[in-house]
Amino acid sequence: MAIDTVFRLNRFLPYVFLVTGILAFVQLATLFWHYSVKSGLLGWVARHGRPIGLIFASLALIGWLFVLLGALHRIQKLPKFIKKWNWLMDILDRLTNRAELERKISENVESIYIDADKLADALKAKVVGQDTICVDLAAQIRRRLALKQRGRPVGVFLFAGPPGAGKTWLGKVLAETLGRKLLHFDMTQFSAGGFGATSLFGAAKGYIGSQEYGKLTSGLREHPDSVVLLDEFEKAHGDVHKNFLTAWNDGFVTEKSDGKQISTTRAIFVLTTNAAVDTLSELSRTYAGNADELRRTAVSTLRDAGFAPEVLNRIDRIFVFSLLSGLDIARVAALEIERMIGGYGLTVAEGGIDPEILLDLISRQERLGNSASSRDLTRSIEESIADSLISVKQMGATAVTLVQTETGVRAENASAAALQAQNSRG
Repeated sequence: MAIDTVFRLNRFLPYVFLVTGILAFVQLATLFWHYSVKSGLLGWVARHGRPIGLIFASLALIGWLFVLLGALHRIQKLPKFIKKWNWLMDILDRLTNRAELERKISENVESIYIDADKLADALKAKVVGQDTICVDLAAQIRRRLALKQRGRPVGVFLFAGPPGAGKTWLGKVLAETLGRKLLHFDMTQFSAGGFGATSLFGAAKGYIGSQEYGKLTSGLREHPDSVVLLDEFEKAHGDVHKNFLTAWNDGFVTEKSDGKQISTTRAIFVLTTNAAVDTLSELSRTYAGNADELRRTAVSTLRDAGFAPEVLNRIDRIFVFSLLSGLDIARVAALEIERMIGGYGLTVAEGGIDPEILLDLISRQERLGNSASSRDLTRSIEESIADSLISVKQMGATAVTLVQTETGVRAENASAAALQAQNSRG
């Protein structure tokens, strides 16, 4: 019998108590009837009560012995003379530290080797104005994915800086580039404490929703190598923050409905924050060439802004994004214009965006300063070109050019202009 079998007998402990109770009852019945009942069923019990009690006592003793052995095995305190009984021990218990071996096997992950330069180039191609961060992030991920023994997530990264700088977008691009599932949570929805934690991590048995897994735990169960994007993390309730501590420190998160531990060792966590924008922007300029000093001062600033020390201590890297300016705003605006034109079923002709339009958008964003966001830019573009795009679409256009006029932006039918130019050449 292997020691694991002995340990499993612990589950029968309640039955051992039941046997002990029956034994006590039989002994009392024997004493009561021994001298007054000499015939019939009760007489038989009286005559044989002591042997029956002895049998029950023996069973109880054996049961308690198994319980004791199981308990000693759990706390690794089995006496040496018992360990020598090969029939009682699993071979791994006898020859090695089985518990440690099982723990390491559960933590063992496959090393993944990626080209950091290739990843950085892919990120920079889609994320405007944050080249240094893209390079640093790619290097961090390469090092962490190559680790074979890892008891924590691949990485816990905090993207800090002004709105519209590309923090959320970089998280999405990272998931797409690595070919990983994106689990995206707007943390402003979890500012209520208890309900927020329930929504993410499940509800304990007996509470509403305990039949289903939480949004985060179910996502990680189905896709353990996800990129978990926690947008505006600082706005979630402190109780929600605490639930992430074991996920980042111990490599698992507990599903409340059934108590199961969901591994986080293959996941990448990306947190974003708009806290302390002005101070962090100044620090990023002051310590642009000193990553260690930037982290130290950024941690201090974020702590003053309300981040709990235990949360900051578990973050692997803090990336401070720079406010977009000049040509970077123009690049983002041009991409957003192209996306919006595509949304109307049109294409933009090559060189089809009037530079004056981009200059106007740059001016608007820079006037807003650190409070500017990508939403502001999108709103400005929509207000400028949406109506004109609808009109030209109704006229049968498939490709357009955008021209800045005294009355605003006008969309022109580029396909008709191309056809007219071709006819004139003919």
